[in-house]
Amino acid sequence: MTLDLKSAQVAADLCGNSCQLILVSVYLFGLIQDFVGMQGKDIEILTIFIIIISNHKDFKKMGQQYTELSEKHIQFIASQKLYFVGTATANSKVNISPKGMDSLRVLDNKTIAWLNVTGSGNETAAHVQTHPRMTVMFAAFEGNPMILRIYGKARAIHHNDSEWSRLYALFPPIAGARQIFSVAIDMVQTSCGMAVPFFEYAGEREQLSDWAQKKGETGIKAYWEEKNQSSLDGIPTHILSKNS
Repeated sequence: MTLDLKSAQVAADLCGNSCQLILVSVYLFGLIQDFVGMQGKDIEILTIFIIIISNHKDFKKMGQQYTELSEKHIQFIASQKLYFVGTATANSKVNISPKGMDSLRVLDNKTIAWLNVTGSGNETAAHVQTHPRMTVMFAAFEGNPMILRIYGKARAIHHNDSEWSRLYALFPPIAGARQIFSVAIDMVQTSCGMAVPFFEYAGEREQLSDWAQKKGETGIKAYWEEKNQSSLDGIPTHILSKNS
């Protein structure tokens, strides 16, 4: 690879465009591969590259960890229409669920809660009652790119629990609500999200709410008995005894 000041300036100019930061990193990687053959001026220019990229605003956004949510993080979460929840026990399948329906609230800088509605599976509740770790992920599909992950320990709160009424009041009434998960935050991580495509929000789907309303309370409990008592790996969810 030919290394000269003109190439250095080209790379520096690219650093001004966040969309090209990855290309600059690839260019830098090529220079590092040739490091053994570098001398004097080449090493000086490589040092300039490293300083430029490491101080670039988009580079600084990559892989930052925090002990709690900042106000900026909370504002970002409030603007998201979609989030993803990941759980697993030591030996179970890993479950990842997409969530919407205005079902998540930030309780404070160290705690979030989200409302879970009836569906064909009940993996999250089974996993959390055995192994409380949970990851919640948000991604920007419009505006500036960012991915935000919350790592924490979750508790499943059911209708019978004393906290249910207080927490359920934070959400819009949703037919078929079966658990609320309260997540104590261990770590927050943000990353660039520059590979996430743009998507335009068109509205919420109403099919699940309509289905639950038609089922009614008796029909929902019958569905829990048939479909929601255990995970794919046979882990019990205790949904009937805790939502009596």
